[in-house]
Amino acid sequence: MFIGVGARSSGGTTPVGRPDKATRAAIAQRRADAIDLRLAGVDWHTVARKLAADPAVNSDRIAYPQGYGIDRYNKGLEPPADDQLINAACKDVRQALRQRTTEVEDKADELRAVENLRLDRLFFVAYRQAVKDGDLPAIDRALRIMERRARMNGLDKPNKTELVTPAATGSELTDIALDELEALIGISEEAAHGSAD
Repeated sequence: MFIGVGARSSGGTTPVGRPDKATRAAIAQRRADAIDLRLAGVDWHTVARKLAADPAVNSDRIAYPQGYGIDRYNKGLEPPADDQLINAACKDVRQALRQRTTEVEDKADELRAVENLRLDRLFFVAYRQAVKDGDLPAIDRALRIMERRARMNGLDKPNKTELVTPAATGSELTDIALDELEALIGISEEAAHGSAD
């Protein structure tokens, strides 16, 4: 999981702009290691020290590649203070989680696009048959495909639900309303028994 090197590196970044490919890979590994340590229940201080570039503060006494404080270490300066190391570890984990979330969302968007293409093909067949032949099952199928697409893409408006509570002083239900309710219950029971026979 952890890769150590015994000597100081030459810096690992290009003079201007983004870090080179090897540096980016080492930073990605450091972030993955930070997440793994946190998932294992390791406290922030230990994570920060384990992933520090300077062997003097690194808990494993090795120079972690592209570890926290790498610029100071490469220049021969004092290592960062513990609170700076901890802040760097926290920032790493937040950034790695944000990146993973973005990747998952991107993959979901790609899958949604593929599913929309599949629904387009199915809809075309059902729609053509429904319009050309007036086929009622094809109409139902086309409507179901349209409903699926609307749900998947969030096109449906949310249903408004209104909660009604009886007044605190008494019930709003009258004897007539109770009679109507009992009649409706009786009708639904008869329909249920009739369809079961």
